[in-house]
Amino acid sequence: MDKETKDRSRPPPGEGATTDLPHDRTTVERFRQAFPRARWSDRLNAWFVPGRTAERRIGRWLAEMEAEADSFADEKGRDAFAFEPIESCYLETAPAAFQIRTPYSRTVVNEIREIPYARWDADRRLWTVPYRSFEELRQRWPAIEAAAERSEPEARLARRKAIKGTAEEAASKARTRERRRKRYPVPAEDAPPLERAISTHIGVIFFTGTDGELADPVTIDVFYFPAADGEEYVWASWRTGTLEELVTTWPVRTAPEQGERDRGWWVPTLEELRVARRNARSRRRAEERKGKSSGERTADHP
Repeated sequence: MDKETKDRSRPPPGEGATTDLPHDRTTVERFRQAFPRARWSDRLNAWFVPGRTAERRIGRWLAEMEAEADSFADEKGRDAFAFEPIESCYLETAPAAFQIRTPYSRTVVNEIREIPYARWDADRRLWTVPYRSFEELRQRWPAIEAAAERSEPEARLARRKAIKGTAEEAASKARTRERRRKRYPVPAEDAPPLERAISTHIGVIFFTGTDGELADPVTIDVFYFPAADGEEYVWASWRTGTLEELVTTWPVRTAPEQGERDRGWWVPTLEELRVARRNARSRRRAEERKGKSSGERTADHP
């Protein structure tokens, strides 16, 4: 369990400092090693470090990080881009950084998050990547561009038309209908705990209960995971977790064993929780944008 998640204490007001970090995993990991008591504050949308000297310690750490970086890294990145540019309608250059604007795609988001010092600009609705990260950007660009092209409205429409009336379309609709039922098969004699984060083959969820209805092995095989021979399964209802619930969930230290995966559920790892937390933040931002948009329409039409 990462220590900033374990530390649930609330320090007195003023005894601590916050800082924002780039969206790359390496920087975050180094920060957490340097500040083991740090934790993410969703309210502040920043990392919080407790202690009277936190601001000074954070400033010193950031200065050391900057001193450690190659002072010519951005210039080298510009030169590398000029020598072998990336030509794409999704990529623009600006004085300080590359700017990436694509249709929404989970693949794009995941790829860009792995690029050192990448940042999401919420006001302009685009990603920025400094020139020093050009080599990593170039390596990931084929996947980013391909995912962006697949996410264009015309491409989505073409795919829907291409499979219309086919077995693939029927299977896709069946998967969607099954997922909307918010049910998941669990062993009748080895059910998961309720109302805590549990990893499954459909992601991290919270089980809310079961009425004991038996689950059909064929349905389990098609939509969830291979059902074990001779095992009896029942349907359990589930819901997605809130960001607060996921942030305070303790992960396991080791990956689940194969037997746990075969069972269909296991206690989540830190990496699985990170994915679930990112998704929860995305859902919250979407809800906030929807609420803001609804409020603006109401103000325009009293």
